[in-house]
Amino acid sequence: MYEHPLAAISKKDLDILTEEGERSGNFRPAVDKAIFEAAQKPGERERYIKVIQNLASKTIHAMEQEKEKVEKEGLTDRAASLGSRIENQKFMSERTEDIINVASKFYNEKLVELGENVRREARGEERKKAEREGWKTEELEKAGREARKKERREMGREEKREAKKQDKREDLAAKERKEARGEERKEAEREELKTGELEKAGREARKKERREN
Repeated sequence: MYEHPLAAISKKDLDILTEEGERSGNFRPAVDKAIFEAAQKPGERERYIKVIQNLASKTIHAMEQEKEKVEKEGLTDRAASLGSRIENQKFMSERTEDIINVASKFYNEKLVELGENVRREARGEERKKAEREGWKTEELEKAGREARKKERREMGREEKREAKKQDKREDLAAKERKEARGEERKEAEREELKTGELEKAGREARKKERREN
């Protein structure tokens, strides 16, 4: 089983991996794929048990042929290694259902954790995007203040008075928007903390359940 199954297990269809195994004699990618799919499809478990057992049988046949060949060549270490691997395949064929049960718990947990990581990264990107938008807004507001200040130099006394009043209103609105963004940022941080605690609690609960089972 793989710590990072989505990266380690082939994206090819199981039928294609099996065909490739027929040509190369290496059915390991097909077996890994079958176990992973079986873990995700409990309703099709019986079918996958037969598929995995069939792949194990094909693997044993290929290894026995290779073992016979290397024995004739006097490669005793290689023959011993193949003998051990053949026994492993026989064990897998006999205990396929148990292997799928273990894989289901392991891979389901890994996929849950992967989903949590993806969502966490997405939330992080959203926060960064909001921060960039906030900085952009502040820069635009600053540029607007500078432009209005420049315009006031060319205004008459009454116009300047009205322009200053308008500037105060704009500054107040800008301050309120900045404070609102700050509150949104704090709320996002609180939600992230809360979500992290819930995810952690979920992982601990699943870990406890696995120990009890």
